[in-house]
Amino acid sequence: MAFGLYSLLEATLLCLNAICVLHEERFLAKIGMGSDQRGFGEEPGVKTQVLHLVRSIRTVMRIPLIGINVVTIIIKLLLG
Repeated sequence: MAFGLYSLLEATLLCLNAICVLHEERFLAKIGMGSDQRGFGEEPGVKTQVLHLVRSIRTVMRIPLIGINVVTIIIKLLLG
């Protein structure tokens, strides 16, 4: 099995799926990334920026991921 463009796209799809299914209260809060608790006027830290990235990906990619996953499943069923 060669590493090609399709394998790279499939790995990206799997990573996006993994980010979208993270639950803030169950998983992210246990590692200290649950809620945004910073004071007014403070610069956001790395954890806050990662949390905002996760929320943004979850918001923007929810509907497109459904279609992309369906297409990927159909390709896998047809081509093996």
